[in-house]
Amino acid sequence: MVEAVQDAGVVVTGAGGGIGAALARRFAAEGARVVVNDLDAEKAKAVAAEIGGTAVPGDASAIVADARDALGGTVDVYCANAGVAFEDGGAGGPLDERSWALSWDVNVMAHVRAAHELLPDWLERGRGRFVSTVSAAGLLTMIGAPSYSVTKHGAYAFAEWLSLTYRHRGVKVHAICPQGVRTDMLAATGSAGELVLQSTAIEPQAVADDLFRGIEEDRFLILPHPEVAGFYQARAAEPDRWLNGMNRIQRTWEEAR
Repeated sequence: MVEAVQDAGVVVTGAGGGIGAALARRFAAEGARVVVNDLDAEKAKAVAAEIGGTAVPGDASAIVADARDALGGTVDVYCANAGVAFEDGGAGGPLDERSWALSWDVNVMAHVRAAHELLPDWLERGRGRFVSTVSAAGLLTMIGAPSYSVTKHGAYAFAEWLSLTYRHRGVKVHAICPQGVRTDMLAATGSAGELVLQSTAIEPQAVADDLFRGIEEDRFLILPHPEVAGFYQARAAEPDRWLNGMNRIQRTWEEAR
């Protein structure tokens, strides 16, 4: 059992399935009191019933107050996990303003709004934990998904900013950056996801397990696919070489389409 989360009040957004449900199950198994959030109320209720948690359905941007009430007044851990992904680019260019607006709102601003609500109490108490489900796309990029790639960079940058700004005041931050995970979101990436992510995709529970290792080791960056560290280093050290390699993957995708 991880002492840091025993009897903690935990909120997991987008927890009706996939990574969110795996996080909710693991926190509950570790003795936490869990609020399960999802836009799909029935899915949220089903996961909450399974783990002995509390369902608080609705928009992830606006549930902190209700979640706090459900937990008896205190949120100790907030998992900003809800996200959206689209296959919305490629040869046709970065199109569809609706996907951009929704991606910014869910993938970035929901995190910002939650932190705005949580930080005053956390700073007063000198403790709190913010878990951001980002993606390897937030460290690298993803072909065929401009709005997803850009907003996941934003989510990573916000998590990084939270950590460097508040770590000396007791706020712990973790950024989870997997590649492919066998969820509905992977399916939403379409043919690009099949080409780039499917062969190394892992189960959601593996992501939750790696987060808990990161909590025990007090690590900011959580890499369920360890090879991402090497890709990230290569991108920084030789950006043109890295971009040429990614462009080859882009051309392979275009030819396959």
